[in-house]
Amino acid sequence: MRILLIASAFNSLTQRVFVELGDQGHTVAVELALRDESVREAVRRHAPDVVVAPMLKTAIPHDVWSAHTCLIVHPGPVGDRGPSSLDWAVHQGADTWGVTVLQANAEMDAGDVWAAVPFPVPSVGKSDLYRNEVCDAALEAVLLAVERFASGTYPPRPQPQGAARIRPYFHQSLRRIDWTSDPTETVLRQLRAADAQPGVLDDLLGGEWYLHGGCPEDSLRGRPGELLATRSGAVCRATVDGAVWIAQLRPRRRPGGPATFKLPAVLALGDRMPALREVPAPLWLPEHRRTWTDLRYREDGAVGFLWFSFPGGAMSTSQCRRLLAAYRFACSRPTSVLVLGGARDFFSNGIHLGVIEAAADPAEESWANINAMDDLVEAVLTTTDRLVVAALGGNAGAGGAMLALAADQVWCRQGAVLNPHYRLMGLYGSEYWTYTLPRRVGEAAAERLTRQALPVTAATAHQLGLVDRLVRCAPEDFGGAAARLAAHLASLPRTQRYIADKKAVRERDEAVKPLSAYREEELTRMRRDFFDPEAPYHALRRAFVRKEPPSQTPPHLRIESARPTTRRR
Repeated sequence: MRILLIASAFNSLTQRVFVELGDQGHTVAVELALRDESVREAVRRHAPDVVVAPMLKTAIPHDVWSAHTCLIVHPGPVGDRGPSSLDWAVHQGADTWGVTVLQANAEMDAGDVWAAVPFPVPSVGKSDLYRNEVCDAALEAVLLAVERFASGTYPPRPQPQGAARIRPYFHQSLRRIDWTSDPTETVLRQLRAADAQPGVLDDLLGGEWYLHGGCPEDSLRGRPGELLATRSGAVCRATVDGAVWIAQLRPRRRPGGPATFKLPAVLALGDRMPALREVPAPLWLPEHRRTWTDLRYREDGAVGFLWFSFPGGAMSTSQCRRLLAAYRFACSRPTSVLVLGGARDFFSNGIHLGVIEAAADPAEESWANINAMDDLVEAVLTTTDRLVVAALGGNAGAGGAMLALAADQVWCRQGAVLNPHYRLMGLYGSEYWTYTLPRRVGEAAAERLTRQALPVTAATAHQLGLVDRLVRCAPEDFGGAAARLAAHLASLPRTQRYIADKKAVRERDEAVKPLSAYREEELTRMRRDFFDPEAPYHALRRAFVRKEPPSQTPPHLRIESARPTTRRR
């Protein structure tokens, strides 16, 4: 069918629906719901069989939904209504929740139901939940609803009488933390229900800040509300019965001032930051510990696991350097397989545009960040004494996708989406992508992926050769599944032969063209992107970091796309 997606943003769920519907053979285009007239014009231009709204903050115009079947994805169970469904689910500690696909009508979230899918709610932040369990359930519900619509025989079900539960907008007054009385679990629920957006507005060190992220601390104690320590850019704050780690802060926007953005907490506080003890996290952290760390290493026999998890998947210069140091430590251990990745959610999205935007000299910080990423990728590419596996429990983009491709094998949860391109940020790209991407997918496919700048599903990435193994499991189960697969790989007699072969291939490739040549060529282009003040990168970076709405739907999303022709290498 011809399907038009209408969305407030091309976010993770919209991307997932876009690429999965394309993989199903449908012809799909996207229109951002910036103005009613642009939505009307998009409907006239594409003449869709059905309209799907994966993430919509505004109402579809009456003349559109009355003339076309419009399927709205609501992140709540049947009968749930309101704009803050997930906030309430996390805040109230729900064990299960649901996604409902309903037909747009005159009353918000009150239309007939085309599909409804439940999902479990683990103890994670709202954004992590949204990108994983919600996206999985929403995708299942959308595919079912589209199939039912295409059949022409399925009548959507009216919502049960008396089942409606209208939940109000989750205002900051409901998120407020009382540090003098709220126990740790209450604080964590408040932080998790607002982790990426909008954050919890709070007073701290004489300023107003939005707090982002929250993790319990099991040993540090102090006066409630007091900052106790720092760790890798995060701050630890005391509660009445313990403490929590807060990874990021965002200053409240001043009236008439520019939009603010999230930064590592210590960096955001700047000169306000008191002299606190930096508490290092042992890389080898016992499993029973309840504390925050963005890097962790463990071993199980011949397998080493280097797990990392950076907020939003962004990796600053210092984060890249710490991960490189941890990687070198992991490579000093007597293992034959090293798994690099995260137990769930983002793998990596490359350089940290927020830290770059906040820098005194963004061009210099961009240069330092890309070189730190390159150092990390080079270390992975030149590891020849063991097999390295990139384990993608969630999405990966730009330099983060290229970091994964540096590994010998890429294992990807089937719900992940990959964006193996840089063009939308006005960058040529580095991380040795001109070496790793063509060797996996071929020159033609590499050119197409970077030129079209569109996301791909894990399944399509597998067919293309970007991914070696699809892992079909729930988000919560990915870490365990990756561990079992790694143990099996380490036990295979042929693994030692793989290691010997990869060393020979690396030596052969180095003789043909050294890695240093790829890096020099890429960084020559990147230097121009970074240091030319008129280069598009600077305006695109500012708009991205400050979440400035686009003036129109990007042209590459308006182009109707069906399932791409793929070829497994």
